[in-house]
Amino acid sequence: MAVSANRLELVQIADAVAREKNIDRRIVIEAMADAISKAARARYGQETNIRTDINPQSGEIKLQRLLEVVEDVEDYHTQIQLGDARERQPDAEVGMFIAEQLPPMDFGRIAAQSAKQVIVQKVREAERDRQYEEFKDRVGEIVNGSVKRVEYGNVIVDLGRGEGIIRRDEGIPRELYKYGDRIRAYVYDVRREQRGPQVFLSRSHPQFMAKLFQMEVPEIYDGIIEIRAVARDPGSRAKIAVISRDSSIDPVGACVGMRGSRVQAVVGELSGEKIDIIPWSPDAASFIVNALQPAEVAKVVLDEDANRIEVVVPDDQQSLAIGRRGQNVRLASQLTGWAIDILTEEKESERRQAEFQERSELFMEALDVDEMVGQVLASEGFTSIEEVAYVEPEEISEIDGFDEETAEEIQTRAREYIERIEGELDEKRRELGVEDELREIPGLTTAMMVAVGEKDEVKTMEDFAGYAVDDLTGWRERKDGETIVYEGTLSDFSVSAEEAEAMIMHARQSVGWVTQEDEAEVEGEAETETEEASV
Repeated sequence: MAVSANRLELVQIADAVAREKNIDRRIVIEAMADAISKAARARYGQETNIRTDINPQSGEIKLQRLLEVVEDVEDYHTQIQLGDARERQPDAEVGMFIAEQLPPMDFGRIAAQSAKQVIVQKVREAERDRQYEEFKDRVGEIVNGSVKRVEYGNVIVDLGRGEGIIRRDEGIPRELYKYGDRIRAYVYDVRREQRGPQVFLSRSHPQFMAKLFQMEVPEIYDGIIEIRAVARDPGSRAKIAVISRDSSIDPVGACVGMRGSRVQAVVGELSGEKIDIIPWSPDAASFIVNALQPAEVAKVVLDEDANRIEVVVPDDQQSLAIGRRGQNVRLASQLTGWAIDILTEEKESERRQAEFQERSELFMEALDVDEMVGQVLASEGFTSIEEVAYVEPEEISEIDGFDEETAEEIQTRAREYIERIEGELDEKRRELGVEDELREIPGLTTAMMVAVGEKDEVKTMEDFAGYAVDDLTGWRERKDGETIVYEGTLSDFSVSAEEAEAMIMHARQSVGWVTQEDEAEVEGEAETETEEASV
């Protein structure tokens, strides 16, 4: 590779590389100039500051050594004394650079190889930058490509003007690809990386199925039908919730199509994945009942604070509601965002009877009444001694067989029982060393103070301020397809996450960790994020 070689050959090479890699011709010429500069430094010294200029039309190459103008020269390879510089350039000043022309040179084999590596590296970087700029705004789209190669289960896809990768965990199980196969995938991420893939594709992403329906169903594309939620077990089964903005159009029927043509087109693309199309409903109970199809539901009980729902099904519908390996209930839970517990009517009846018996015995023991009175109070919906003690007397006196005197006596006994238990708990609190100042925390009862003292040895306001919400309320994790429940210190007291957060924030304000202004600022940021998310 000689500088004196056909100069037009450099221009022709730059044109060819630019066309092949689909990058700017100037980038290739700049890469060549950098490569020549590197090869020249191998001859004139690595510390030498060399600049190479290539004429983009003629291919003429100019090599120059740049020397910095200084008062006192310390390195003659990179610096020049001010007086010498002014002999060459009268207006030279300290800090300027003087360009010294270098003669043309021939590169040796090693220098040429080094220059080639620089060009290849620069061109590759430019190609990656071009690919990133092209695909960064295509996240959320479906792209078509062909399989370029398969490496350790990862599929490299040729996208025409770039390359993408379907990682092993983003593919549909049991799908096999070979070189040249046509493939469609969802672009879920595009990242600027120095090495490795930049465009990340998926065929298992829930939105891949949603986009396929958008392509097959004109009503979804036009916005008449909206996809509200998608849940998938890739390659096996999926659920999709849809709603129509036009009351005259059935969203489920539109997605199914004439003789199932539309849904079958999506099923075919997803390797036979079974799809349940479900009408979305703003009513959580109705939506969850729909999501559990094809199982029939007898009754639902919602716990909005815990975001859980208890679903009661006929005995012969339990296996259908749960599905193979819990698939049906798992997908329904993902689709609706609710934790779902499945109970048969028989088990639900047994549990209600056990709860009824437990409450009856509690009233009998605490109020010192016979079994009949205890059962009557339980059957009327009273669940705790506190309810009995502090409801309006009329709610008790109006019960069949009770009068005002009976109601007054029952409430008196209930209050005496609560006072006695409160006294015992307060004594236990003092024995544990839990300080009185914790009573200042709104919503924190004596029983709760005993619980935090026993379980976590929390005794002071500062100790309580160190809690996180999950420490008090517990949390859930999904592991190997199963939900694991971790109990919190106050799980037995039905404390909501909002109540726990308020308690902890009060404690932190009391010990000076945060101020009311800090709390207001955090709440303002949370409201802003919520508004942005809703938009």
